[in-house]
Amino acid sequence: MATTVDVLIIGGGSAGSVLAARLSERSSRQVMLVEAGSDLVAGKLPRAVASPYPGRAYFDPALIWQGLQVTTGGTGRNDPATRPTMPYTQARVLGGGSAINGIGANRGSPADYDEWEAAGAAGWRWDNVLPFFRKLERDLERDDPLHGNAGPIPVRRIPQAQRSAFATAVVAELARRGIPEHADQNGAWQDGVFPLAANLDETFRRVPTATGYLTKAVRARPNLTILTEAEGLRLTLDGTRVTGAVIRTAAGERTIAADETILACGALHSPVMLMRSGIGPGEHLAARGIKVAVERRGVGHNLMEHPSAGVAAFLKPGARQPLLSPRHHIPAIWRYSSGLDGTPAGDMHVAIVARGSWHGMGRRMGLLYFWVNKAYGRGEVTLGDDPAGRPQVDFRMLSDERDRLRLMDAMRQAASVLQAVAATGRIAEPLPARMSDRARRFGPPTLQNAVLTSLGGLAVDASGPFASGLFERLAGDGTRLAELVADDAALSAYLDEVVTGVWHASGTCRMGRADDIRAVTDHQGRVYGVAGLRVCDASLFPTIPCANINLPTIMVAERIASMIDGG
Repeated sequence: MATTVDVLIIGGGSAGSVLAARLSERSSRQVMLVEAGSDLVAGKLPRAVASPYPGRAYFDPALIWQGLQVTTGGTGRNDPATRPTMPYTQARVLGGGSAINGIGANRGSPADYDEWEAAGAAGWRWDNVLPFFRKLERDLERDDPLHGNAGPIPVRRIPQAQRSAFATAVVAELARRGIPEHADQNGAWQDGVFPLAANLDETFRRVPTATGYLTKAVRARPNLTILTEAEGLRLTLDGTRVTGAVIRTAAGERTIAADETILACGALHSPVMLMRSGIGPGEHLAARGIKVAVERRGVGHNLMEHPSAGVAAFLKPGARQPLLSPRHHIPAIWRYSSGLDGTPAGDMHVAIVARGSWHGMGRRMGLLYFWVNKAYGRGEVTLGDDPAGRPQVDFRMLSDERDRLRLMDAMRQAASVLQAVAATGRIAEPLPARMSDRARRFGPPTLQNAVLTSLGGLAVDASGPFASGLFERLAGDGTRLAELVADDAALSAYLDEVVTGVWHASGTCRMGRADDIRAVTDHQGRVYGVAGLRVCDASLFPTIPCANINLPTIMVAERIASMIDGG
């Protein structure tokens, strides 16, 4: 038997949880939120989720989609089968990315949102979105026109007192090079070093949207139904009107009828839901045996990420975070402008990583992990041979030469900084950081991995003067950093192999003008050519902001909810 609601939200992540909370504020509106993963409830958050150190949560197989492989680097060739794939983390839990990500809480540049409006998303310039950034946040440290202090999501900065000796040494080296430190990553847009703005409360615990927005009081509303462990399969249509969706629970498939359906499945899965339902590029759908209901060529295109890579070093004992410390692993970030023609200010981001992973070997590794903050390369999401299976995801990172040149330059700058820190004796000579298959095997936070990596770390320390060499054999791949950064061709080829993203997939159902054939939705997230359907998540972004995308995604949900209510 079909259930009928006024609003059906498919996907309970950073955006979906916000929509459910805001739209159910109107008691006459029946709202249903459907999430494929498990529930998260305030007061009962798993330790890995609540911790200020997120390095266990984003490796926990219980919290992520399994079997999701993506193609990252390459030169933009159309066939991803000619290039290797790698695992890609996407949350499968109420709260979505806000429950497992790195807890960074930055907004990006005001120019990012002016760029959105210029790209056809009317009403999304900085002056329009700032009130919604303020609405979502409860800034624990700043009270001024740029910051909010009454919202569901706490924001604070990692104190300098929590910086390890390694992080302190990196910041000191940057200061020696004339790079200033500023107090607020979400303040005036400028280059420099900043304490990380983080989604942490007064007790330094993470607050995902599953608990920040879906509080006990919100969950008690009689007009709100939350279904977890329920996966959206496809939309139901009557002609070109969406009438609801088919979902799958442990009890089997079930149809939910709705006056309006909102896809909030994220930039990889929202376009998949559209295509499975016959909304998307007609030729591609027909080739998969799917009847085309609405031709929309932009669905799945415009896929964006922040291309990233890193430089690592063995940390000598005095440079490490304390053994049992729950501190955040990124106490500070460095933002700078590449100066490449046509690129905006603050187009590069470097995380000063005091702990490479949650385990014993990771505690002995520090990194400068950098990404292109304003990327220009574009990829796509398409259906696989089995439309019901995992999608094909090809990011085509570095396919735009501007991204390649800036990532090469960042590699050289990071190498130079860590080589200078190594000269102080706190760390060993730096090496390129590559996420090998061996390293991925030790990623899941299991007892076995904890024991093995602890023993490995103790063995490295016990090797005395040979510690750094042993660490390099265990963590490196034999690539010599000094030789790599001195050779343009070698560095470019190396980055093609190792480039990855930072779970900032976005743009695949982008907002735009009605006459833009690549736009999927209007400025309110309403899908062109379809009635009764919106998209609301990071897939709406016309261009990628210079930021971790969690706060921008929450902001988008706040603004779309306000538009639905006439705001």
